[in-house]
Amino acid sequence: MNLPSAMRAVRLKAYDGKPESIVLDEVPTPKPDPGQVLVKVFASPINPSDLAFLAGLYGFKKSLPTIPGFEGSGTVVEAGAGFLPGLLKGRRVACAAADPKIPGGMWAEYVVTSAQMCVPLSKQTSFEQGAMMLVNPMSAYAMISIAREGHHRAIVQTAAASALGRMIVRLGRKYGIPVINVVRRPEQVQILREMGAVHVVDSSATNFDQDLLELCREMDATIGLDAVAGDLTARIMRAQPKGSRMLVYGALSMKATEIDPGLVIFEGKKLEGFWVSGWLAKKNLLSRVKVAREVQSMLGNELKSEVQGKVPIANAAEALHQYMTNMTAGKVLLTP
Repeated sequence: MNLPSAMRAVRLKAYDGKPESIVLDEVPTPKPDPGQVLVKVFASPINPSDLAFLAGLYGFKKSLPTIPGFEGSGTVVEAGAGFLPGLLKGRRVACAAADPKIPGGMWAEYVVTSAQMCVPLSKQTSFEQGAMMLVNPMSAYAMISIAREGHHRAIVQTAAASALGRMIVRLGRKYGIPVINVVRRPEQVQILREMGAVHVVDSSATNFDQDLLELCREMDATIGLDAVAGDLTARIMRAQPKGSRMLVYGALSMKATEIDPGLVIFEGKKLEGFWVSGWLAKKNLLSRVKVAREVQSMLGNELKSEVQGKVPIANAAEALHQYMTNMTAGKVLLTP
């Protein structure tokens, strides 16, 4: 295949979170090194993790200017040296560019990434669903797995009306684990009720803390999944029974979490961070293949991602505004 010498890409010029700090540039088409592949990008979603990266608040930064975008899908068109890259050449894949050592990202026509960060797509998995597979569906699957392995009787989660939150609701139903869903607006209560969620509480309500306390103690919700951080983490942990565990996997509030030390000293509660990349890194290749198959088998049902729009990368700033204005409506996909 004859590849172009240059490609179009979205580039970030400053870590300030402002739409005007991203521009469309023409840059050289990258070449894969040993162990890497070159992917012709089909689509890449905008995720909360991308918003944090654009604002300089993610777990790492890349040298500026850089191409954003942590996940997406496409076709492997060129392979660097190595068995796995050669095996992937010509395959449809979901892939990630969440390695600080790799300069590029997914919001481009082509991306170079490690072959180990690519997952072959089955015939039943569309490029569209594959593009959104490695962040939300994989995280939801991982955290439900942790809850099941820990034999927790119930889950309490924040940002329950988000794409990932709805996946947790559906997975809880699938595996028979009740979920207490925390949202921040009355209309989000209605959204979850309509999809069959039983236990929904609104953090903006005056009786929220008491209602949450009663539900958590009654249902023994000993594991929490928090995407918001800030003071909400502590409010959830106070409501949980003694010996509970809280996994913080996001910071939608863009605020630090502060908790009463008494919760961890006298009540034996644990506050932990969760990052799906770290969870996957602890698994061997065979286990990662098994997880990828199980996740893909549920992309049409429990782990399905809703899409509110598809936008060309030339209009990335408008796409960011659309997503940030109404994140509950579904993902916005950037397409070359």
